[in-house]
Amino acid sequence: MEFAEFIKTPQIDGVALCVPNQNSVEGTLCITGHHLILSSRQDREEELWLLHKCVDSVEKRLDGSVGTLTLKCKDFQIVKLQIPSIEECLNIAASIESLSNIDDITLTYPFFHRPSFPILEDGWHAFAPEAEFNHIQSHVGSEWRLSQVNKNFEVCPSYPQTVVVLKCIDDATILKAAAFRQNCRFPVLSYYHKDNGMVLLRCSQPLTGPNGKRCREDELMVNSVLGSGRRLRGYILDTRPLNVTKLATSKGGGVEPEAYYPQWRRVNQSIERPSVLQESLIKLIEACFDVNTSSDKWLSKLDSSGWLGNIKDALTCACVAAQYIDKDFGSVIVHGSEGTSTTLLVTSLTQIILDPDCRTVRGFEALLEREWIQAGHPFADHCVKSCFAVSKQRQESPVFLLFLDCVWQIWQQFSCSFEFNEDFLIVLFKHAYASQFGTFLCNNERERARLRVKEKTISLWSYINCPSILCEYLNPLYDPNGSVIWPSVAPQSLQLWTALYQRWQRYLPAQYDVWKQIVEVKEKNKELKSRTVKLRKHLVKLEKEAIDSGLIQLNLQPDNEQQ
Repeated sequence: MEFAEFIKTPQIDGVALCVPNQNSVEGTLCITGHHLILSSRQDREEELWLLHKCVDSVEKRLDGSVGTLTLKCKDFQIVKLQIPSIEECLNIAASIESLSNIDDITLTYPFFHRPSFPILEDGWHAFAPEAEFNHIQSHVGSEWRLSQVNKNFEVCPSYPQTVVVLKCIDDATILKAAAFRQNCRFPVLSYYHKDNGMVLLRCSQPLTGPNGKRCREDELMVNSVLGSGRRLRGYILDTRPLNVTKLATSKGGGVEPEAYYPQWRRVNQSIERPSVLQESLIKLIEACFDVNTSSDKWLSKLDSSGWLGNIKDALTCACVAAQYIDKDFGSVIVHGSEGTSTTLLVTSLTQIILDPDCRTVRGFEALLEREWIQAGHPFADHCVKSCFAVSKQRQESPVFLLFLDCVWQIWQQFSCSFEFNEDFLIVLFKHAYASQFGTFLCNNERERARLRVKEKTISLWSYINCPSILCEYLNPLYDPNGSVIWPSVAPQSLQLWTALYQRWQRYLPAQYDVWKQIVEVKEKNKELKSRTVKLRKHLVKLEKEAIDSGLIQLNLQPDNEQQ
């Protein structure tokens, strides 16, 4: 397919660009296969460089001989283009709609992007399962192993080829246990708590059905987690609302019967379904764009969106899991239905709470690779649209955005415990929905392997981890904290993330000025400390020279003799 067939008007002069909180700019609009570009006619500087994939919806308004296009973007930005010709306006709108909705992933920009920065580390190989397992192997000993049971993705298409399982469970048992779990997502190790040896596992729901079917291999696989070492009790954390669980059971899904999993206590800690989360986000953004309403009505809209309530539910579930592991010396299995959305949300937030390494830049990147990308979160389906439009399949859902928001809430409460700043979280959100990099493409590792994503695209981590880029995302207040952190979920503790949801409606220079001043103070403090060290060394040198030349007599008498 040629991009040219979608581009009826490749260039037009006299287009006015209108963006909130900025002066309008008139210039030349160009459409390429992947970008919408507007350059000022006066100095030829680029005023707009927008990926087509970033466009969520296109709205047209025709007024006489002038047409206005309103482009609503997946990152919540709204761009207006005033075009001096009705025909050209309709042509450009049709081009953007077609180019922003191309289904063939291999035609998206990551497959054409050539980096202008030096690649110091290949991000595709930075967080391989084997390397991550080596980090914990000294702690887990011989109890856990790497399994290639999913080689060529033959058992579970949404799992990576290499997974961590108990060493006492052979691959033949895993094969039979996998058939008892939805989409064959059998229990795998998600996190090993080094402080007490407790573990966090994830999987999908068991296929017990209305007749209470059982699988002895699955029972063996789950029950074997307990009874070794100090692991004597376990908790199965179900993230589904009770009515969803009952419906799933009637359709062949279900829960683990207590009779066959006697050491495990099942706990229901519900989080809304992905479709409900999508409706919640739509209402939230509608409230954020309603800037002319009264404060009371605006707060009512914010509350009725339910978004902060969803944050509270997710954080509460993660805190419950973390408490079971850290305080109650229990191991935890997390699952919902498919185990690819709210399950990953909970397991990753739990690790943020428990593991200080996950609060570093590299540790957080490893967490995203392990718990979201390699674990099979359907980014292609969930992030195909944002909040201004819907896809034909209607599978979009802001589960990953909810995770980033929850991390930001924890970051707000423990700002000094994170190596990264909020801009780091915002840039991850943007790249999840539209990017020049291949990290968030596809729904799982099997799809990425089939399309050779790792060979044909650049990893986002290769870009972010460049020293010249990484410095923009470092937290100047970072003070490593090796302790478990317990976020508050009280209503007064949870805030609207204005720097993300209202960044295009509100002018926030003061916020960035404060952070700039913090960086300057930290740099000045660092400079003064360095100068102090040099002066002390110089003083010691001068004292030694004075003693050697007899200018100062060294008094070696003890204090009691002087008395």
